[in-house]
Amino acid sequence: MIETETGQHPGPQEELEFLTYTEETIRFAVRYGEDRRLPRRPGVLARQVTLSAGWPVLQFRLPLSAQGDPHAYGMLEREVSAAVALERRYGAEKFGEVFTRVIGFDLECAEPFVLYRLPGGTPLADCADRLGGDEQQQIIAQLTLAVRLLGETELVHRAIAPDTVRWDGTHVRLCEPYAALRTGEAREAFGAAPWASPEQRAGRGVADSRDDLWSVARVGYHLLSGGRPDRGEGPPEDLGDYRRLAALEQSGLFAAEAAARPSPAELMRLLHVPDPLATAVGAADPLSRGRAEFDAQLARKRAASVSGPGPLRPGEGAVRDGAPGNPYDAPRHPYDGPRNPYEALPPRRSLRARLFGGDEPGRTAGPPGQPAPPGPADPVHPGPAYTEPGPAARGRMCPHCLLPVTYDESLLVTIDAKGNRLPLDLSAEHRPAHRKDALRKAYHLCPHAGRGDEAHELPVPYLTNGEPLSIAFVGSSSVGKTHLLAAMLGEVELGGLEPYGLKCLPLNPEAHRTYLRERVQSLQQGRKLGRTGQQTFARFADGLLVSVRGATPRPVVFFDLAGEDLAQDGEVTRFLMGVDAFVFVLDPLRALRMPSLDPVRERDGVSRRDLGDEAFTTVLNRIPRQGGGLVAAPAAIAVNKSDLVRFEPAVDRWLGRALPTRPDREALRAESRDAYAFLAHHASPAWLKPFDDCARCTLHFVAATGGQAKGDRFPHGARSRRVLAPLLSLFAMCGLLPEAEPTEGRT
Repeated sequence: MIETETGQHPGPQEELEFLTYTEETIRFAVRYGEDRRLPRRPGVLARQVTLSAGWPVLQFRLPLSAQGDPHAYGMLEREVSAAVALERRYGAEKFGEVFTRVIGFDLECAEPFVLYRLPGGTPLADCADRLGGDEQQQIIAQLTLAVRLLGETELVHRAIAPDTVRWDGTHVRLCEPYAALRTGEAREAFGAAPWASPEQRAGRGVADSRDDLWSVARVGYHLLSGGRPDRGEGPPEDLGDYRRLAALEQSGLFAAEAAARPSPAELMRLLHVPDPLATAVGAADPLSRGRAEFDAQLARKRAASVSGPGPLRPGEGAVRDGAPGNPYDAPRHPYDGPRNPYEALPPRRSLRARLFGGDEPGRTAGPPGQPAPPGPADPVHPGPAYTEPGPAARGRMCPHCLLPVTYDESLLVTIDAKGNRLPLDLSAEHRPAHRKDALRKAYHLCPHAGRGDEAHELPVPYLTNGEPLSIAFVGSSSVGKTHLLAAMLGEVELGGLEPYGLKCLPLNPEAHRTYLRERVQSLQQGRKLGRTGQQTFARFADGLLVSVRGATPRPVVFFDLAGEDLAQDGEVTRFLMGVDAFVFVLDPLRALRMPSLDPVRERDGVSRRDLGDEAFTTVLNRIPRQGGGLVAAPAAIAVNKSDLVRFEPAVDRWLGRALPTRPDREALRAESRDAYAFLAHHASPAWLKPFDDCARCTLHFVAATGGQAKGDRFPHGARSRRVLAPLLSLFAMCGLLPEAEPTEGRT
């Protein structure tokens, strides 16, 4: 009897449940072989598993002892994603035999695993000296084909070498894609000379299909030279001695830089190898109709913004709760125009000016896309700084009650550990540094605040810096708004905005520390966050001071209300009329007509809704619109919990990638187009209402937790994916992304 690393005895026979590559759940009686460790895959254990009455397969699993490595799970998940993508794309094709074929996987069990068919043939390292010239040429041709197929699915294998490639006399077969990266992703240092390219070994630049062609060239040289040693820094010195390698040499295949090598398709032409992708008639794309609808909707919104009756001005149009109609200028569409791909909205008036007319005291608008002039330097905190109150900061709109607040030092307070508001008197404090530090942590009472639950105050930096930006998260209960905001602010805390030229400080240090401790750290430690409680008065969850390369910081506040509050058109949501931007959080379990989600729906007690999210509808019906009938406030739809559908091609294309390290207009539009088409195909039109109603709206695949909770914990930790994408999009549309190149920093 075999004892596994977990100490459990599987016995002579057990049952194993897993998902197929089509995400169908199946169960087999199994027998386990012995575990063995793999030199190229630290932490992963391999063993042969016999399914039912004698079907042997190969299992790679991540034991509990290896799960302390935060990257181990991600590497296995990336491998499964690549293997499933290849199987879905080429599994029905004869030429798909060049890959090791995936059988199934389970990434949610205690010890995640993936199953493959047993690879046939012999490693090239063991049979190279027995191969004839024709076989050598076949191997080179089929390896080139394999790289071509990988490139078509935007994958780079990165592990092509004599000991990872098998030959059965007819076909080559690449090993499992355990090292695969997406094309265009930052290279991670991997592999050894001569098989891995110099760029790949150094982790320099971005992954490219031509990285794999370098490996093909090295394998070809190894076969034809009889295994002669090669330093792997450029063309071998004796390359001209091998006539059969002349075509490869002349093509530039042995060049040290990827840019100098041919593409896989070009190399196939040079080798006179038929390209099955050049003549194959692909299956109809089920999302093509949705992509066409996306384009049509953009054209419709463009026309509405241009040909409508124009923006309403103060005092014109309908009045909502005593406020005049929406005076926003008609915004440009986020994909329009020759300027920066994330071109900001045109300069607009403050919330006070928009609701009550007149100009904001002391505010001077700059040219479009330009940051405000820098404020006084902060000797304690370089970058975003607290600005001493002055004439330019006399008036701000309270984001809670939508009434103007003028800075008044007699209304300053501090809040003690019990929540008591204690008056703050700075009249006797003449030391600038001490005064600045005290104001940084102080609050300003709102003079319009009621008593009890409606009593509220504003962090002083909210009143004394640039124009505030308020962002509301919208969605029904349990769609993941709280987890998404916590994941976002966790990424911000780790420096995720710095590559884009943005610096962040807390709006109030103590409140921010509390939010990090109670929300962000709990999530990062794998704990499921509790539901947001209903409120009688809307308060923002946390706030930041965000500056663009030393310019005057802008306060950014985030509202996270309970879904029950958002679905009711009550007093608690009055603040929505003044919100500057929205994140509509969409839950696939409620939206998508996909049978693979039914087991999760049943387990979580969630029902699919064809009428859309009632919170979306309530909020969209309440917020002001511009003259063309569209919501002027920029918006983003975050398809949260996208890990539940991560293997769908449209989702996998984006969720499997890191965010770009610079604003990318084409990528933003392509992701929005794919997400729109995916939702249009799998959900009712009601779920796309925010995109239809908002003049500027982008769509994003995100995952706040990256996995499903078991009880009150995420068994493999919370692994957020692309959570900053909606925030970056909103920042761009609101003028908070610089147009210049981003600074170097964390990816």
